[in-house]
Amino acid sequence: MTTQTWIITGASRGFGRALAEAALEAGDRVVAAVRRPESVADLQAAHPDDCMVAEFDVREVAAAPGLVRDTLDRFGQIDVLVNNAGRAVVGAVEEVGDAQLRELMELHLFGPAALVRAALPAMRGRGFGTIVQMSSQGGRMSFPGVSTYSASKFALEGWSESLAGEVAPFGIRVLIVEPSRFRTGFNGAGVLEFAEASETYRDVLAGVRADMAGTDGRQEGNPKRAAEIIVYLAHAEEVPLRLPLGREAVERISGVHRRGLQEVERWAEIARSADFADAPASVRPI
Repeated sequence: MTTQTWIITGASRGFGRALAEAALEAGDRVVAAVRRPESVADLQAAHPDDCMVAEFDVREVAAAPGLVRDTLDRFGQIDVLVNNAGRAVVGAVEEVGDAQLRELMELHLFGPAALVRAALPAMRGRGFGTIVQMSSQGGRMSFPGVSTYSASKFALEGWSESLAGEVAPFGIRVLIVEPSRFRTGFNGAGVLEFAEASETYRDVLAGVRADMAGTDGRQEGNPKRAAEIIVYLAHAEEVPLRLPLGREAVERISGVHRRGLQEVERWAEIARSADFADAPASVRPI
């Protein structure tokens, strides 16, 4: 395989750490972009020539060009950009405040968008690149208690789908990864945030809170295997736009598509009646 250079945000643990390890094991080079450089010091020590550690907070959008510049100075190219850093807030819409909602939008949309914009000129210049957006099955479906998380991931997916069409002519691919539950520490204490429960929604969200808090260490997904799949795809000739990852993600996202189509078909006649009767059918370039 051709050696590729990766930038991976949130590489200190979970999917990011597994991806960094898998890419290095495949003979690639990795820039581990983390808030705490000491958290990946062992990776750098084990791969001094192929691993660079960069102190980086995704939410600091002004730092994105510097990370790209440092990567190019060290390795001369960027082949794969992985926007992985993220976390979740659990709570009803009325329980989660503006500050928490804005923070997740900064972490899951504005930060990744800034890093993509910074990396694209170098990718376009070489006519090659893969942008991996770590979304979630929660980026295609939602349920009570996760509105804040899903809002940020839905936004990332819509932004990325448009991006994919814009950069394809330049040889750049976009891969949106939609995992189900993996043993990444995502549900661990100190990582998963719970909004203060209100009397109004305490019983409504009791099951969701218990499920989200009680699943750490029991998730079905294997992060190491997930990372191997993503590294394989980064080196493959073709990548899907969206990749549900894990059995649950495949089944639940498939179900969402089926139910959505059924709902469209059920209301199609009344929906079509909203058009002017004498208007010609729409003709669009896309």
